[in-house]
Amino acid sequence: MHDRWIFTAPIPEPDVRVDYGDDPFQFAELRLPKGHASKSSSVPVVIGIHGGYWMAQFGLDYFTHLCADLTAGGVATYCIEYRRLGNRGGGWPGTFLDVAASADHLRALASEYNLDLGRVTAIGHSAGGHLALWLAARRRIDRQSVLYSDNPLTIGKAISLAGVNDLYECWEKGLCENVVENFLAGSPASRPERYKAASPAALLPLGVKQILFHGNDDQLVPLSLSANYYRAATGKGDNCSFKVLPGAGHFEVVDPKSPEWETIRYAVLAE
Repeated sequence: MHDRWIFTAPIPEPDVRVDYGDDPFQFAELRLPKGHASKSSSVPVVIGIHGGYWMAQFGLDYFTHLCADLTAGGVATYCIEYRRLGNRGGGWPGTFLDVAASADHLRALASEYNLDLGRVTAIGHSAGGHLALWLAARRRIDRQSVLYSDNPLTIGKAISLAGVNDLYECWEKGLCENVVENFLAGSPASRPERYKAASPAALLPLGVKQILFHGNDDQLVPLSLSANYYRAATGKGDNCSFKVLPGAGHFEVVDPKSPEWETIRYAVLAE
């Protein structure tokens, strides 16, 4: 049984708190590798996105331990907060617009903090895994969608940890009391354009390297959401890999002290 210390331990302090909007939930925590300020070379950036089925009661605190560990490995991490269901303006389309705006705001930070925006990875857990893949998919969104952007930040690699990678399958399975219908304010039948613009599986092929990790004992997000996505992505020619973690549940994948973390960490830090 995972002890879930990540939910109770003091969060590691960020180097910089960044506001990318005016709402209290529109902020990110930037962590920089030790000694980075004195180096002339720019540093890769990892955008970290927490999960919680897009609901307000789950914030970024638990995900900061993962980000701090990656920063110790030599990359800058940019752990984002965003409006969720239960927050004013959260859900459709605010959650997506926040995640997009937070990523694009890295352009305003790159020069001051010597960030290499040619080497950007997005990593997310659970609902955050969905959002990490979605960030990588933004160039595929239809121009008519409210989520469309003509110049989204390029994501070089997207990593989904126990991710809700397919919103259609999430709806079909009625996960978390069918939260996705609340999240998108409708079903696939009533809001087909929203599911098409919001679900990474519907936007394949992404044309971006994708890596999926999922425990085979996950009781919160079924393994099939990664397995089916992997088959669809590779079937459409995407560079996508999938690692099943035997005996792991939902939170081992974001625990820097878990035995599963070493493999995930290597995948994030590898060029």
